[in-house]
Amino acid sequence: MTIFELATIKSKMTTDRKTESMNLCTVILKDIIMTGKKEKVWFITGTSRGFGRIWTEAALQRGDKVVATARNIDTLIDLKDKYGGQILPLKVDVTKREEVQKAVQEAFDYFGRLDVVLNNAGYSLIGTIEECTPDEVRAMYETNIIGSMNVLQSTIPILRKQGYGHILGTSSAVGHYSLPLIGYYSSSKWAFEAIYESLQKEVEAFGIHVTIIEPGAYATEFGSKNSLRIASKKIEAYDSLKDTISVNMKTMKRGNPNNTSDAIFAVVDAKYPPLRLLLGEGNLPYIEKVYQQRLKIWKTWESISESAQ
Repeated sequence: MTIFELATIKSKMTTDRKTESMNLCTVILKDIIMTGKKEKVWFITGTSRGFGRIWTEAALQRGDKVVATARNIDTLIDLKDKYGGQILPLKVDVTKREEVQKAVQEAFDYFGRLDVVLNNAGYSLIGTIEECTPDEVRAMYETNIIGSMNVLQSTIPILRKQGYGHILGTSSAVGHYSLPLIGYYSSSKWAFEAIYESLQKEVEAFGIHVTIIEPGAYATEFGSKNSLRIASKKIEAYDSLKDTISVNMKTMKRGNPNNTSDAIFAVVDAKYPPLRLLLGEGNLPYIEKVYQQRLKIWKTWESISESAQ
């Protein structure tokens, strides 16, 4: 397995995998029907573009209510005009704790409850481990990790008091592995996954569900200047590596982000939602290979490992 396989992988689901998926969909749909559908109140961060915008609009279209937060709420004017009191746009920088706390309280006062909390704000940092500066990495972590923490710590008390709720977080398939040029970004997603996995065990006794959303490659604005930062320092020795990755990225198969909303709704409407949900084809086969390789290495070195007890 080379480090560039993610950019060129064109795995297709086998007949057995398709059958398993269809059976799972049937179970989930039955579960949703048995649970009963009611309108939900969402609190979503990072709604100005990408998945955040798509999921906000989809939730509104199906009759749910949404507290849509963004640094620039001018991007939400059209949704406010169309859906009126069904949406509450709030200007929020998730790195500013007081802004988040104020927004959560305003959201609760406005709708009277919170059913779904979706941590979606975040961005990527592109650069080699040697090139990225501490300030660049620190700023990314302020949004991707501290920002998410601010939202969690502001909303969990409300969900605990209610005795129910569902906390979702947008991670990535690279929350399970890493690739060149996104090492620090991947590390933030590994941290994100660890936080959510611990959280699930901490709050399940309060009737709160937790789900990590793990998208693969999609044709969103995630590659725009608003959704990523490029390391300011450039080291010529890595130019060949960057050129190879750039070529592979151009041929990468990307999913349609507008096709993801039904999967999100299946999770939030389920009686027993999963801790993790991958989005898109090709992700699971690749991750299976990653874990098989890790298990093989651990097994090979097992006697050495155990001798260190």
